[in-house]
Parts: sequence; structure tokens; C-alpha cells
Amino acid sequence: IGKEIEMAVKASGPEPASNPRLRPPMQKAKAGNIPKENVERAIKRATDKDSADYKEMIYEGYGPHGIAILVETATDNTNRTVASVRMYFNKYGGTLGTSGSVGFMFEHKCVFKFKAEGADPEELELEMIDLGVDEFYVEEDGINVYAPYESFGAIQKWLDDQGYEIVSGESVRIPTDTKELDAEGREAVEKLVEKLEEDDDVVNVYHTMAEADEE
Repeated sequence: IGKEIEMAVKASGPEPASNPRLRPPMQKAKAGNIPKENVERAIKRATDKDSADYKEMIYEGYGPHGIAILVETATDNTNRTVASVRMYFNKYGGTLGTSGSVGFMFEHKCVFKFKAEGADPEELELEMIDLGVDEFYVEEDGINVYAPYESFGAIQKWLDDQGYEIVSGESVRIPTDTKELDAEGREAVEKLVEKLEEDDDVVNVYHTMAEADEE
């Protein structure tokens, strides 16, 4: 999250009000109860001219049993990162592919969880459809909405303007199709995913393996 904040600040400045890109990691930090001073340190690092310049890189490939894997990274050394990612794929039964090789198998969405005390859910859903929301779920602890990632800024601003409490807001990549594997296959894919997630340069790992309890 610190890296995401730094990249956003470097790209468009330290003020969330005028920097839509800074809002998702700030929201994520708040939802994760990350201390305010940690967030302020990340912003300060980004405004220091001598700080590392992180780049966002996405790597795509196939894991064991043909499972598509998409890896989001934030790095100040792309040579190091691609070498590490390639090593994990090779070592754990996968193959690093070219850009675009599996990206089309995932939809880039934003997801918000918020509380709207006293609001009528049906009216709320109709209003939010105009903002781009295509999935709307009412749960005991709040409302979850999904929309194309491009709608992130508009949805967040609207929720703020309405005075609703945003619990979380983030970017996700959702597989358009998933593949069932047996226990042994799942273990092989999970091992690769785990190794990728342990790397300091890796921000998120997405894959097309079905969840264990999916039908």
C-alpha cells in the first residue's frame, strides 16, 4: 500500500481531493487500520526528489494445469522484478508469457463497500447504475458494489458527496472464467501464487483457478 501511495503521489500530487489515483490506496490503508503516520511517511517519501521511482508492471503467464495468472507489481528495478517473476513461474511449473497473453481473461473492476444508514437500497441501486455500477449487494455489514475500474473516481466522489461511510474501495481483476482442479492441482497452483505474493515487488496476484467451494 505504501508503494501504491508513493506512485500515486508522484503521478498526480499529494492531495486526494485533486488526485483520484491516490484515493484507492488511501482507502485501502484506512480499511486496513494502517496508522496515519505510516501513510504520511509514504506521501513524504514520494515528495522527496531522491526517493525511488516505482513503476507499475503487469506480468502474465500460465501456472500448473493451464491456470492463467496475472501479477501486478510496483518496482524500482524492472530487471530484478521480471527475473524474479520468471524464476517463480519456471520453478513452480508455470511459464511466463508475453503482455496480453492472459490479460483478456480478467475484467478490471473497482469494488466498494460502504454504509448508507436510512437509504432505500432499491433507489440507491438505481442511482448507482448511472455511475457505472453493474453489481449491487446488500449485506448485514454494508453494501458492496462492483463497476468497471474507470468509474472508481466518480463512485468515490458520489459516495463522499452523499455523506455515506466508505468502508473500503479498491481495484480488482476478476476472471471471466475459472477452471476446477483436484486437490493436488490446487496445491501446485497455490504454491506458485504464494511464492509470487511473498516477493516485495508484487502488489497483487490474480488467477483463473476456481475456489474450492465453487460448483
